[in-house]
Amino acid sequence: MIQVTPVILCGGSGTRLWPLSRSGFPKQFLCLTGNESLFQQAAQRLVALGQEGIQVAAPLIVSGEDHRFLASEQLREVGISLGVALLEPLGRNTAPALTLAALAATENGQDPVLVVTPADQTIADGAAFNAAVQQAITQAAEGNIVILGVIPDKPETGYGYIKTSSVIPANAGIHAPITVAAFVEKPNLETAQSYLQQGGYFWNAGMFVLRASVWLKALQTFRPDIAQACQAAWAAKKQDAQFIRPGKDEFAAIPSESVDYAVMEHCPGSAFPIQMVPLDAGWSDLGAWDAVWNVLPKDDQGNAFTGDVLETDSHNTLVHASSRLVSLVGVSDLVVIETADAVLVAKKSRSQDVKHIVNALSQQNREEHTLHRKVHRPWGWYDSIDEGGRFKVKRIQVKPKASLSLQKHHHRAEHWIVVTGTAEITNGDKVLTLTENQSTYIPLGEVHRLANPGTIPLEIIEVQSGSYLGEDDIVRFEDTYGRTTQ
Repeated sequence: MIQVTPVILCGGSGTRLWPLSRSGFPKQFLCLTGNESLFQQAAQRLVALGQEGIQVAAPLIVSGEDHRFLASEQLREVGISLGVALLEPLGRNTAPALTLAALAATENGQDPVLVVTPADQTIADGAAFNAAVQQAITQAAEGNIVILGVIPDKPETGYGYIKTSSVIPANAGIHAPITVAAFVEKPNLETAQSYLQQGGYFWNAGMFVLRASVWLKALQTFRPDIAQACQAAWAAKKQDAQFIRPGKDEFAAIPSESVDYAVMEHCPGSAFPIQMVPLDAGWSDLGAWDAVWNVLPKDDQGNAFTGDVLETDSHNTLVHASSRLVSLVGVSDLVVIETADAVLVAKKSRSQDVKHIVNALSQQNREEHTLHRKVHRPWGWYDSIDEGGRFKVKRIQVKPKASLSLQKHHHRAEHWIVVTGTAEITNGDKVLTLTENQSTYIPLGEVHRLANPGTIPLEIIEVQSGSYLGEDDIVRFEDTYGRTTQ
């Protein structure tokens, strides 16, 4: 029986899919194709790999601290149990992320085959993906490093390429593994066209299959500095249930490097040769809005619409309407992305340049860079529906049996009005229960907490007033989710 541990790399902010993707809610957690997020789709694909002779464990995810509850909640929504969540205190690229996963997988003397995939890709043909990965698992179980190579269907300049030792027809589908000869950087258009004509070149999708011990040995061989730094961070780890946090200072000292640069590019011709399994499964990494348009169903004019959209005489245009009607008249080849607090209009051919807008937002410290108007929290969500010079109005929903932290504010007071459900409110030394249409007042500086003791969601309207209404004006004393600041 081959033991398999899925490893889902959940890092990245997806800046080129702004304004839908933001650092506080990045693209891997968005529903861009179908009814599940890209992360949920990745988890479902990996869990489905189990068959006779292959036993698949619960997924192991590598994520940032801010996204831990978002990831675990999305897994719960699709009925998948979380194995372990490795929480990086800051980004250090994919090589340290995979190393943490390998250390976690081998801690109890096990040595499973790791199936490693980014969380932000889409696959159109699940059966073809399953067949290719199962073939890769069989090879990896014997000690080989295996990479999935996407059979190219166009001269793409946005991907790195895998050069193999032999050429197969472009429409040949799944084949036995091929030896990797070299990894090639992103080419210009002329070079990409030559790769397509020559054959033997495949897109590098960043999906790897190998035993945990094989990765650790290869890393020690090619980048012992990363291996030793990761070991130090792992030795200083702290664990809270399924959440494991490597030592923060030790992790910050790890060199930032990708799996490819740290190990894979050194492997051809070494003691760690790489095999590649061709993948022909409708793969896309949805790196920008033009890629999203490519994979979505379209009308007879080539338009792909999501949400409330009306058009006349418009062609080859992508519209994603989140909160209101979007109408088009006589336009072509555009991307229009509407959210509650921002609208993007761009030429589809310039989709990659959205990152420049995100950089400008970051430089100006604008909230639209990181958060949506509606912000998800482990206890529920809040939606900032209005604000002025000294006030802000929020709609807040708290999940059944959940609660916010015990906290206070230095600069604002709050009024709470219950819309639906039951609220248990700590207000100083008093604890009261409020139901629909009842309200209370939280004075500035008073220690307080909002909880939902009921079995249905609690919704309230919160009216803040004061000299400063930023989200960082919170002093936490107790918190169910490990966010205590005092």
